[in-house]
Amino acid sequence: MTNLKIGKTLFPRSAFIGFDHMFNELEYATKHASDHYPPHNIIKVSDEEYTIEVACAGFNESELNVEQKERSLTVTGKHESKGRDVIHRGISTRDFTRRFRLSEYVQVTGASLSDGILAIDMKVEIPKEKQSRKIKIG
Repeated sequence: MTNLKIGKTLFPRSAFIGFDHMFNELEYATKHASDHYPPHNIIKVSDEEYTIEVACAGFNESELNVEQKERSLTVTGKHESKGRDVIHRGISTRDFTRRFRLSEYVQVTGASLSDGILAIDMKVEIPKEKQSRKIKIG
């Protein structure tokens, strides 16, 4: 792709050198902007900590999977049918795969399931060599 269209604005890729990864992230985000299932919250706990809450009513721990691979977090739910004859389904328990793109230094630190909410905790862990440091003058 030689240009990137975001909304009504067209950005020429040839004007930006070394930003391919950023354009790829923007393309991914625009392609998946309509994916709203399952509903979720993203909470900023502090400057370095975040929590994603995913609504997983009707799923138990064995039916959910949380996986981080490089800069991608994937949450999947595979509902096991219990052989019940449901007359009305108001609570969606359909299978799902929800992907989140993570910043370069974000690491998943844990996950828990309580009251139908899957909480995934994350922390920004910048390597010591990448952190700012004070330079002594003299």
